[in-house]
Amino acid sequence: MNHNSQILNQIKGGLVVSCQALESEPLHSSFIMGRMAQAAVEGGAVGVRVNGPDDIAEIKKTTDVPIIGLWKQEYDDSDLYITPTMTEIDALAEAGVDILATDATDKIRPGGITLDSFFKEVRAKYPDMLFMADCSTFEEGVKAEQLGFDIVSTTLAGYTKETAGRQLPDFDMLERLVATLSIPVICEGGIWEIAQLQKAFELGCHCAVIGSAITRPQLITKRFTDSIKEIQNENN
Repeated sequence: MNHNSQILNQIKGGLVVSCQALESEPLHSSFIMGRMAQAAVEGGAVGVRVNGPDDIAEIKKTTDVPIIGLWKQEYDDSDLYITPTMTEIDALAEAGVDILATDATDKIRPGGITLDSFFKEVRAKYPDMLFMADCSTFEEGVKAEQLGFDIVSTTLAGYTKETAGRQLPDFDMLERLVATLSIPVICEGGIWEIAQLQKAFELGCHCAVIGSAITRPQLITKRFTDSIKEIQNENN
């Protein structure tokens, strides 16, 4: 079994935990993300999804599970932010990620570049890297496989203008992708309940990614405090 097949096998049927905290968030710190990843692995996570070379370097000290790497960077001429240019691709490859994730929606990338020409260049430069397509629609997932991505994920469903307000997790998109594609499909986005996670596996996902419901305490807390408000409003 080659290295890439081994990585895909390692995460198959398991839970990947997204350990990310943006600069505006209380847990923003490579050290904290390293400990977060360690805790996730102790809980049985088969992989981690990590933002940026600094956090990746720290997480490599604490865990040895496969790393799905991305780098969120904002550019003035594009609203695409998950691994937008070759600069981020190079940095993540150098950081030693096992799977490299990038936005695979139909948005135009910085510099006016389309996904087609971008990924052609990326694949030529890194023929042996596993690439994960973060998609927002079924059609984007189909196209990603045609372009040569190794994995398709539902990551961006509900997070683009076109898909805003969509109910998450997007089980319809997941089910259609699993039925249509021959490459692994990952369910990511909006999983908060055990029943949702189990349904994703029943629908045939290769693995599932959970972020906020495990690693963003401010959102976890808010979910509980909102529930108190609901009861109080009902009683008033």
